[in-house]
Amino acid sequence: MKDRKRFLEKNSLLVKEFDKYILEHPEFADELPNNALVVMQIDGDDEFNIWARETAKSAHDKENPMVYVTVTELKPIRSRIAKLKLELVA
Repeated sequence: MKDRKRFLEKNSLLVKEFDKYILEHPEFADELPNNALVVMQIDGDDEFNIWARETAKSAHDKENPMVYVTVTELKPIRSRIAKLKLELVA
C-alpha cells in the first residue's frame, strides 16, 4: 500500500510535468496517436515502470493505442518565489 501511494504521487507529478512539456513543445503532441493512453515511465526506475505498465494494462481500452513516454532527465524543482520577507512575531 505504501508503494502504491508513492507511485501514485510520482505518476501525478510526471503527468503534470508532461502537460507542461506538451504546452512548450506542441510538436511532440502531434506524435501521440489520438485517444492514446499515455503511460509515464522513468529511465532507470524499474519498480515504478512495472507498476505504471501493469496499472495501465488493467485500465486500457483495447480499441485505443497505448504509448510509453519515458522521462530520461528531470531538472531540479525550483521555487518561483523571487523575494521573501521574514517577520519575527514572537
